[in-house]
Amino acid sequence: MDRKWISANRLSKEYEIGVKEFVEFAVKNAKDPNRVVCPCLKCCFGKRVREDELEGHLVCNGIDQSYTCWIRHGEKKKGNINFENSSTYASTDFDTDTYEPDRVDEIAKAVEEDLRDCPKMFESLLSDAEKELYNGCTKFTRLSAILKLYNLKASNGWSDKSFTELLTLIKDMLPDDNELPSRTYEAKRILCSIGMSYERIHACPNDCILFRNEYELLKACPKCNVSRYKKKESTPAKVVWYFPIIPRFRRMYRSEEDSKHLTWHADERIRDGMFRHPADSPQWAKIDHEYPEFGIESRNLRLALSTDGMNPHGLQSISHSTWPVILVIYNLPPWLCMKRKFMMLSLLISGPKQPGNDIDVYLTPLIENLKSMWETEPLSLVM
Repeated sequence: MDRKWISANRLSKEYEIGVKEFVEFAVKNAKDPNRVVCPCLKCCFGKRVREDELEGHLVCNGIDQSYTCWIRHGEKKKGNINFENSSTYASTDFDTDTYEPDRVDEIAKAVEEDLRDCPKMFESLLSDAEKELYNGCTKFTRLSAILKLYNLKASNGWSDKSFTELLTLIKDMLPDDNELPSRTYEAKRILCSIGMSYERIHACPNDCILFRNEYELLKACPKCNVSRYKKKESTPAKVVWYFPIIPRFRRMYRSEEDSKHLTWHADERIRDGMFRHPADSPQWAKIDHEYPEFGIESRNLRLALSTDGMNPHGLQSISHSTWPVILVIYNLPPWLCMKRKFMMLSLLISGPKQPGNDIDVYLTPLIENLKSMWETEPLSLVM
């Protein structure tokens, strides 16, 4: 099928006919004709629309001119690989918050280096990734079933108690020889090796310092002399949780699909003078100009730092402010940039008071990691 119409004028007859052919092809190959992925420049593959809406979007907004192989609408790649059935880490429905069962091997490979110092833990993880959920089950392994169920728990905010009840019920429904855990605790034990590591750091109640490095052994703040602990020395007055970012970036680059997305801004972005992505901004060009060695490597990371207060006790009349600090990866395409999978929680600053202008104190471990990556790691970044 001729694709020259993609770059034709939207008011031309050629473009109109091309749009009709594309819509007919997309609807014919769609699982649901009323929910077709829209490749217009406004939706950017991030929205599903009806047949009549699809045609209207393409005529009014134009189509992504780099989209010449319609793999997201049923067309097969070279080598006869169908995109909808390929076993990649990213979901073809762009719901990147879920894990498909056939991606578990890739997850196991991604954490292999991190678990090099814990061979028994890795062997256990690999065993669960290969073990059938029950004798004769070909669709799920023990690990893939737990991943899928636990992801539903996290997405829907289920409590540990309700998840335990669900596991117990499903285990009773399956054949007697099934390997599904019956309690949330057991599921967490299995998944702990692929989860996020974190550091629990004590903080001064007045936001003066973090009790780490040279202050680690102190029992009171050296600046305001306030005690590190509450009445009992085992309970810190204030805590910040830090989730190291370098291991997570390494895992992203070990995934073939994710590493491809990280160079999208250089390889597949439309360059027509329109501002559709941070890479089109003068700030991006300024960084490339000031740091040419950094800018020439498309895999180098461009990050945004975002934070705001939230009340975890929102349903109660309690004044409390907890501050999550999120890293957003601007290398990614617009339809993935703000997906939960790619938004990295790096810090969680406990309340009850907001940190205010002293938030830089809490950002210290994150900034140290970022400086380390800039100076010594192959994955550099600019904020």
